Amino acid sequence: MTVDATDLDNQAESNQAKTSQEQANQAQARRSGLRTIRRVLPYLWPADNREIKIRVVLALLSLVLARVVAVLTPFLYKGAVDAMAPGGSESAATFMLIAGAVGLTVAYGVARLMTVGFNQLRDVIFAKVGQRALRKLALETFRHMHALSLRYHLTRKTGGLSRVIERGVKGVDFLLRFMLFSVGPLVLELVMIGAILFFVFDVWYLAVIVVTIAIYIWFTFKVTEWRVQVRKQMNDKDTDANQKAIDSLLNYETVKYFNAEDREAERYDESMKGYQRAALTTSYSLAFLNFGQSFLITAGLVVVMVMAAIGVTQGDLTVGDFVLVNAYMIQITMPLNFLGTVYREIRQSLIDMGEMFDLLQFQRGVEDKPGAKELKISGGSIQFNAVDFGYDTDRTILQGLDLTVAAGQTVAVVGSSGSGKSTIGRLLFRFYDVTRGSLCIDGQDVREVTQKSLHQSIGIVPQDTVLFNDTIGYNIAYGRPDATFDDVVTAAKAARIHEFIDSLPAGYDTAVGERGLKLSGGEKQRVGIARTLLKNPPVLLLDEATSALDTDTERDIQESLRQMSEGRTVITIAHRLSTVVDADKIVVLDAGQIIEQGTHEELLASDGRYAGMWLRQASGEDELA
Repeated sequence: MTVDATDLDNQAESNQAKTSQEQANQAQARRSGLRTIRRVLPYLWPADNREIKIRVVLALLSLVLARVVAVLTPFLYKGAVDAMAPGGSESAATFMLIAGAVGLTVAYGVARLMTVGFNQLRDVIFAKVGQRALRKLALETFRHMHALSLRYHLTRKTGGLSRVIERGVKGVDFLLRFMLFSVGPLVLELVMIGAILFFVFDVWYLAVIVVTIAIYIWFTFKVTEWRVQVRKQMNDKDTDANQKAIDSLLNYETVKYFNAEDREAERYDESMKGYQRAALTTSYSLAFLNFGQSFLITAGLVVVMVMAAIGVTQGDLTVGDFVLVNAYMIQITMPLNFLGTVYREIRQSLIDMGEMFDLLQFQRGVEDKPGAKELKISGGSIQFNAVDFGYDTDRTILQGLDLTVAAGQTVAVVGSSGSGKSTIGRLLFRFYDVTRGSLCIDGQDVREVTQKSLHQSIGIVPQDTVLFNDTIGYNIAYGRPDATFDDVVTAAKAARIHEFIDSLPAGYDTAVGERGLKLSGGEKQRVGIARTLLKNPPVLLLDEATSALDTDTERDIQESLRQMSEGRTVITIAHRLSTVVDADKIVVLDAGQIIEQGTHEELLASDGRYAGMWLRQASGEDELA
């Protein structure tokens, strides 16, 4: 069988490219890890918090004292053994005369207790530092998520996002505890023990231990690097499975409507199969890692103990020295046994934290300009001036939109699905910035004012009111957190929902369930209306505010909305044209452009698109979508 030289060259190039890619990935991981560590350090050493700095210093001091006591403790053990050994050395006899074997044994116990005590003191002192860092990071991430644009949240999977934040915060906790209090002390202890073996015993003892630890660390890191990649795959599958579970449970009713329980279970199980495969590989590789570590440590331990045993038989060492060497080897091997786990978890924590910090670096999309001023409402007039906008560059939604809503005027926007009705509301709240043109309120471009003041000035009753998983009273009061209970009741009465709430056993303390699922569509809508009534904004956006209500309730709510609209600027996005006949102006959109506008009577008289839609809805043939 002959092999083409070209094939060999291609294979070599492929292997080289693969190796280069792996090296690039490792270099990227190292850079990401260093970036993450640099990102965390300010939380451990805040420039403006002297108390935290003092705590860090005291914790590190306790750590050092614990390690020093731990390293010196075996000498007391050696002294006690030599004192009790037959034919002990002259120095051992001196020890025995001064303190005695019992005294040395007690001192040994006290030293061990001091080691534990200093370690616990370190944890107590550092606890506030770690918890403060966790809280600050979690809060910063949470605030950043709310500051990101609607565009980001529409494309992001909520389940996956929550998982990334959860793992990132846990990663910070692990990094603080293990990197500072496991790896750091281990290195310090190894250095001190190495110095003792070099000066008290022989350079060969130190050489054996250094070689053993070097091979151990090399083996551990190599295997762990491979396991980190497997863990990353496992995390990806875990995130995917979690996302599918949350998505399916949030759409519980839809799953039932389409009899899709088995289909959803199969989708979830498929993700869990991938997780299972990665988890099994992780378990198998862990067994290999643990056995390899044990083999290397045991080999080093045996070599050192054989050297010590020979020294004792030759009279160069005492029995206490033999015990001392054994104690130090055990003292080294115990923390080293956890090195693989600690290293893997630190690597994984850096990955998890890196993902969280990637979120924090994600551009907000819509941000306040430097020096942005508060929105000042004098009347509430709204002007769309030659506005172009598209969610994607290749698809324009609004084209040259010119629309003026005078102060105190009610303007209804109607049109077919996809014409741009809801987009007007999103631009008004500045969830997006216009691509071209300007959007002004009382002559102030919304891009020049703070988003907080903009949102405070606008109230909305959306088509689908989503409630928090809390009480009815909480959800109504969400419109104005400082409102009194009487204010909440007044708003509920205006929204025609007080009697219903009052009839419930728990009244305003009734829990509404996740996303308000314990309430009917009409009840949720009325809670949403009460919430907006309580906010009492100068500008009002009604996005199909009565679409979920029956005819009788809708008639009552329309009266409440008319009363609420008095003295306010109102934009109503409508499907049912019967709800907007009293509007001061009706605007008909088509493909992002205004094709008709006027009062209800004027539009009917013009016999255009609006008149056609009115006739179809009046005859019950269709409802505008």
